[in-house]
Amino acid sequence: MQRRTVTAVLAAVGLLLAGCTSDGGDGGDPGPSRESKARGTGSAAPGPKAPPAKGTVRVAATVATGLDSPWGLAPLPGGDLLVSSRDTGKILRVSAKDGRKSEVGEVPGVAPDNEGGLLGLALGPDDGMLYAYFTSASDNRIVKMMYRPKEPEGQQLGAPDVVLRGIPHGPNHNGGRIAFGPDRMLYAGTGESGNTELAQDRSSLGGKILRMTPDGEPARGNPDPGSVVYSWGHRNVQGLAWDADKRLWASEFGQSTWDELNLIEPGHNYGWPEAEGKGGGGDFTDPVAQWSTDEASPSGIAVAKGSVWMAGLRGERLWRIPLSGARPSAEPQAFLEGEYGRLRTVVATEDGGLWLVSSETDGRGSPGKGDDRILRLEVS
Repeated sequence: MQRRTVTAVLAAVGLLLAGCTSDGGDGGDPGPSRESKARGTGSAAPGPKAPPAKGTVRVAATVATGLDSPWGLAPLPGGDLLVSSRDTGKILRVSAKDGRKSEVGEVPGVAPDNEGGLLGLALGPDDGMLYAYFTSASDNRIVKMMYRPKEPEGQQLGAPDVVLRGIPHGPNHNGGRIAFGPDRMLYAGTGESGNTELAQDRSSLGGKILRMTPDGEPARGNPDPGSVVYSWGHRNVQGLAWDADKRLWASEFGQSTWDELNLIEPGHNYGWPEAEGKGGGGDFTDPVAQWSTDEASPSGIAVAKGSVWMAGLRGERLWRIPLSGARPSAEPQAFLEGEYGRLRTVVATEDGGLWLVSSETDGRGSPGKGDDRILRLEVS
């Protein structure tokens, strides 16, 4: 069922409220104002642009409805899905066959607060563990838990073992996406928790992309052998994905002007808070693509069929960015605009499609009947 059409009055009110946020839609952000500091203009060098690459998106199935503040998604072998609830701290298992929802368990220590709570999920590559990123009363942290599907419903999580603690937390900019890379290392996207200076502080875990072993130790090959910091100068990273050539892509919330898609290189500085969007210059690495904050406010990303797919919260659309090597090959293309509301998470399926999770019940949307939901998409 498509999201209902709201009235012009409600739409106008929504735009006014969105204009009061500084996250462009991950929103309700009372943190740093939209007033600029010394930043890049975000303008790209003029030149010919390739026409939008033609593609298609078809909603093959609505897998589940009635979800409460869904955030992270972890596909299980066999096709079922684990989904986290940001505001309840619970993890559900969703049957890919009939959408049946069963409670796996509740993660102890989760302290929901505005954008914080139980966020990203990832299955360990070979240890039978479920990893979770969440906001506690004192920090953001990553834990791992044994997943025991044969136990009774609600009792399928083992006791959490802390993998990494000390990621700055706050009502906003908590990051939260975790994923295992092709190198079998664990990556995490973090936010600067509203304290912009942390993004440039290499001793802080805030405003970074982190790379670590499954036990939370600095991974071999990191820029600083004694640190899990992989790249810095980020405002709020909630999307991580690798292409077929093992390049790492990340989406990032801008403040007032530009949201970003970045190609991540170890040891690179992506500019925040001194630069937002393209044109930062100097020692900063520019994004490969950018959007105005009302068009995107990007959370999760995935790579499928040779493109990056990016879920937009305030933008309420799914962006496709076709790739040619390490660069976009054409202008981005938008799908599902306004049809399912705010879009939080997108994950590639084994057959080249996508799982897509809406985010209307996160306190910033206008939930209707059936929200929130998980969709299965066929793409080309």
